[in-house]
Amino acid sequence: MSQEISEEPILSVRNLTVSRSGKEVLDSISLDINRGEFVGLVGPNGGGKTTLLLTILGILKPMGGSVTVFGDEPASKKNIGMVGWVPQAATQLPNSVHITVRELIRLGTLNHQNYLWGFMNSDMKERVELSLEMTGLTEMADIDVSRLSGGQFQRAVIGRALASDTEFILLDEPLVGVDRASRNSLLKLLDDLCHNFGKTILMVSHDLSAVIQTTHRIVFLEEGIQFDGSPENLPDHSQLANLRGIEHTHSERSGLWYEGE
Repeated sequence: MSQEISEEPILSVRNLTVSRSGKEVLDSISLDINRGEFVGLVGPNGGGKTTLLLTILGILKPMGGSVTVFGDEPASKKNIGMVGWVPQAATQLPNSVHITVRELIRLGTLNHQNYLWGFMNSDMKERVELSLEMTGLTEMADIDVSRLSGGQFQRAVIGRALASDTEFILLDEPLVGVDRASRNSLLKLLDDLCHNFGKTILMVSHDLSAVIQTTHRIVFLEEGIQFDGSPENLPDHSQLANLRGIEHTHSERSGLWYEGE
């Protein structure tokens, strides 16, 4: 059953200013994301997309303004496990590392209370198995991750985020480096996680057609927010020529990710 978008904000950003290496990257931006929303974040390289994600995670500190996640500061103990992170660097592990898909996903259950002892209770084990099921990797659970394709590995990394019982998933360019079939499969997975499992998603991507297909809302970020609205209200292609950092692909909104499967 499709989940409803609530009016309850999971993320509230108010007049946020962030600098990196002495350069102001975000300039007094404000943004709310409500529970159940799928939001696409687009814009040029250096426009502040990853900076915003890292600030939401509490890794970067703002120079001005505020960020609250589930009503608390990002690094609050209350938020441990509530926010799942799929970084752009989520690539294949070195060949010297041998770990199964299940073991990789199990890492998502670790926290400040159990990581020293590797303790797993029945609830954690259930979350690992549910994450395998949600990502379609149950039959591959005992396979070494080195044998996975790029798209399958991305699914496993998303599964690791889900294993913490996360409600809010942040993804930084999850479609980079995967083939068309894997791209389509990942988009279907994210769509399912939002609409059928009630996850709230914020995804950074340069793939405009993917963002248009899957999201409720698009935010174009370049220092400040230049556009924030539904895909249907996105400027047409002649206007998009003035917005840097996105791939202009002519496509229909509905059903495109099923092509070629």
